[in-house]
Amino acid sequence: MNDRYLNVVDVEATCWEGPNPAGQPNEIIEIGVGVLDLETRVRVSKHSILVRPERSTVSEFCTRLTTLTPEQVADGISFAQACELLRREFRADSRAWASWGDYDRKQFHRQCEATGVRYPFGSRHTNAKLAFSAARDTRRRFGMAEALQVAGLPLEGTHHRGGDDAWNIAALIADMVEKQTWPG
Repeated sequence: MNDRYLNVVDVEATCWEGPNPAGQPNEIIEIGVGVLDLETRVRVSKHSILVRPERSTVSEFCTRLTTLTPEQVADGISFAQACELLRREFRADSRAWASWGDYDRKQFHRQCEATGVRYPFGSRHTNAKLAFSAARDTRRRFGMAEALQVAGLPLEGTHHRGGDDAWNIAALIADMVEKQTWPG
């Protein structure tokens, strides 16, 4: 097992301003993956995988938040295909991975269970939000954009787009690796 590379994952899911409409669960519509070389602390690749929802729709609120339209995600791949792509292209089932908070990991578990799709990741997950707080010796939990400000790093791209958010989270992790405060 090679621990040199870390997959940094950020998902966007169908969402509504209020409660979910009846029969419409949150479904992943974008999987952002940033690959970080932990030895050099260089972000080596950034990917955005659009996923076609099967049991819910993209609301106007969701489009305002993520910029993703129903038409864009309708051209995406199925959730099962996306999970297979994560295993095949990113070695997700054997490579360590991280996300900002625990939502992404839990959403994958929920959606895999609901659809009968094999969970694409291995067990080595790090909650980068908790690691960031621990590195600053605080119980306060920072949102990603605020954490970038605290760390003195720029927000690159569009916030609430999976690929861009994964890229920014990878920058925060690289900073923690450099300061020797990353637990992974």
